[in-house]
Amino acid sequence: MKKTITCFQIFLTLCLLLALASCKKDNPNNSPVNNAPITATPTKLGLYESDSSIYKLLFISVPTIGTQTVKQFLIFDTGSGGMVIDAHEILPASMITSTGFNFTGDSTVVNGITITNQTSTIEYGADNTTTEKVYGNLAYASVTVGDQGGSITVKRLPFFLYYKGTDSTGKPEDTGSFDIFGVNSEYDVTFPNGAFITSPFSYFDPGTGLTKGFKMAALGTGNFSLKGTFVPDVLTLGLTSSDLSSSSGFTMHTLSTSPGYGYSVALPAGFTYSGKSVSSAYTVFDTGTEPYSYLEDRTAARNLVALPSGTSVSVNTSSNFNYAYQVTATDNLTNVENPISSGTDVSIVSLEYFLNNEYLLDYTNHKLGLKNN
Repeated sequence: MKKTITCFQIFLTLCLLLALASCKKDNPNNSPVNNAPITATPTKLGLYESDSSIYKLLFISVPTIGTQTVKQFLIFDTGSGGMVIDAHEILPASMITSTGFNFTGDSTVVNGITITNQTSTIEYGADNTTTEKVYGNLAYASVTVGDQGGSITVKRLPFFLYYKGTDSTGKPEDTGSFDIFGVNSEYDVTFPNGAFITSPFSYFDPGTGLTKGFKMAALGTGNFSLKGTFVPDVLTLGLTSSDLSSSSGFTMHTLSTSPGYGYSVALPAGFTYSGKSVSSAYTVFDTGTEPYSYLEDRTAARNLVALPSGTSVSVNTSSNFNYAYQVTATDNLTNVENPISSGTDVSIVSLEYFLNNEYLLDYTNHKLGLKNN
């Protein structure tokens, strides 16, 4: 999801630790004993693949939050980090006003959800003229993610519970318009008390022998539908040593960090289009941006320009990963922007990348993997 975060604070880390006990038996025959720890099995999760005929979206199921069944479907987003959900879907209406939540003190607990008095704002938008804002509070709850294709539960997940979302004119948006499940390692928002919100998957311990992170299979194009088709095993939580080895086929990128932002998934990269080369750029591979990719070019015209059908585009990262595609009348639609007008110098590669290629994020070692199929 192409966005700008407007709060800048330091962070507080929440970790869950899971230990597996090993057994030891007497060995009267002095035969070798294998005391190696048993490796846990990675967890598979499915996604819902939706196509409105205008653009495609991915959704992930969140069936429970706190003590209640909610059966929500959130946009699965590699372009942001953190779960963001509308309070109108999970709290009594009496708790919510247009200016905030109706309670006193540092926090309150409703239906197993702890709502704190820590407030912030998140901004989303393709450029300075399309900024949308979400207003809310830091909350915590036990959250289950997934459904019949497999699920996980994070016992105390920090997330952003919003009471209002507005468009670029300040008009309130519909309920649930900004329900997002951001899985990257950046912070969606930080708070004055040092807490932060980032990928729900980063709080999940996959078990002994596995590295905290996930990989994502290529989606293909045959399962997208208007109602949303459930596709199992798209995501694998818990990375094996094989996943992280050079033989896996992923080109690995080491992520950089800065205080208050976490580990950025904006990769140093250059790109070419229409025979023109742009260097010293940054690029995010983003499932939450569709149907357009956005190339930021400081030499481009101030107004947004759509590349014509037949244009060849190539994105080259600093780790020598190359992603090339051709713009058509209906696929790989691409806009060129000038950062002076758009307000960002980060280019966005849209959901189209994920249709035929793979993605990996290693939260422990702060690496991102890309793989052409």
